[in-house]
Amino acid sequence: MTKPELLAPGGSLEKLKTAVMYGADAVYIGGEAFSLRVAAENFTLDEIKEGLDYAHKRGRKVYLTANILPHNSDIEDFEKYIREIRPLGFDGVLVSDPGAFDIVKSEAPELPIHISTQANNINYRSFLHWKNLGAARVVAARELSLDEIAEINEKTGSLEIEAFVHGAMCISYSGRCLLSNYMTGRDSNLGACAHPCRWNYSLVEQTRPGEYFDIFENERGSFIFNSKDLCMIAHIPELVKTGIKSFKIEGRVKTPYYVATVVGAYRREIDKYFDNPEKYVFDGTELDELCKVSHRPYTTGFYFGKPDSSAQVYTSSSYIRSYDLIGIVTSYDEKTQLMTVSQRNRFFKGEEIEVILPMQPSFTQTIGDMTDENGVSIDVARHAEMTVRMKADRPVCAGAMLRRGSLPGKEECR
Repeated sequence: MTKPELLAPGGSLEKLKTAVMYGADAVYIGGEAFSLRVAAENFTLDEIKEGLDYAHKRGRKVYLTANILPHNSDIEDFEKYIREIRPLGFDGVLVSDPGAFDIVKSEAPELPIHISTQANNINYRSFLHWKNLGAARVVAARELSLDEIAEINEKTGSLEIEAFVHGAMCISYSGRCLLSNYMTGRDSNLGACAHPCRWNYSLVEQTRPGEYFDIFENERGSFIFNSKDLCMIAHIPELVKTGIKSFKIEGRVKTPYYVATVVGAYRREIDKYFDNPEKYVFDGTELDELCKVSHRPYTTGFYFGKPDSSAQVYTSSSYIRSYDLIGIVTSYDEKTQLMTVSQRNRFFKGEEIEVILPMQPSFTQTIGDMTDENGVSIDVARHAEMTVRMKADRPVCAGAMLRRGSLPGKEECR
């Protein structure tokens, strides 16, 4: 039984480093073009080089996403782009279009090619088709069940299968949506989705223009396309048994705090299972951790069969957000036990907070005496990104994060 790769989103250089620090085996990133995430910060050429160097020095892999569906006007630029990235040392490139696949094969023949979920691969003949063309890996469509993936793995042999285990779901088939382009002119297949599936809709009767009727009775409106978020943290053994090579986390436009928390939770749960598969029991600890990031209610998607209406959220498109990031540790002095923190949200002396650490469980402490960067005592860290020094109850490290629970009364996360 082979331990699967944990593949994390890297929407920026900071997120790439965070993913590696918190336990990702590999990170997928996008350049400034062709990556299907214009909302992500994405990487300049210099940042790509720095990110590759950072990951490779730590034994991790980096994959380039180049999975737009290109038009004629994109082809020459795409060819040039592949020539530019060829010598940088990527461990693979992700595409969804046959033309883009051919370009990578001709311009960078040594570069492993991964087929994106955008290619809608839902049967073993499609997987075999890409394998026969020379693909090293295919990302399973989100609409596949665990049983279907296991059968595909059995019939495709050495072909690697990558599958999403956590993150936002799309109402359209494997993300191939035309709604955004039709309604706003923003093409989701070029990375500019406006997320109309999350909007509030009403009906208008033909003979009564201007009279609006909620599709589903709720004072906030109707969110008829709004899917719950995928979460498979409770089903690591079932995922492993399918033969999936890479467990993928969605979220290149999410925050570094999101990346740290989600990657850390899956890292610990995967390791826990492989430490003793026969006696492994899921105790819910890491699911509780995943409830501390901004998310919609969780679902297992299509993995256990076609989902019913419970996989949708009809009452709101809002995220559940019960915890806030308040600071990032930039350094720690072992002798004095003082941590230097870069503030992200206001916090006060006497508040109870949680400290999350790379590759370790979080711990709770109360904020004691604090000083600013000049050593002046303060009771509140009120200024954005101000430097604060305070004692840590346990050893920490640069990259650790401080979070605080929000006010009570929030919705349940599950």
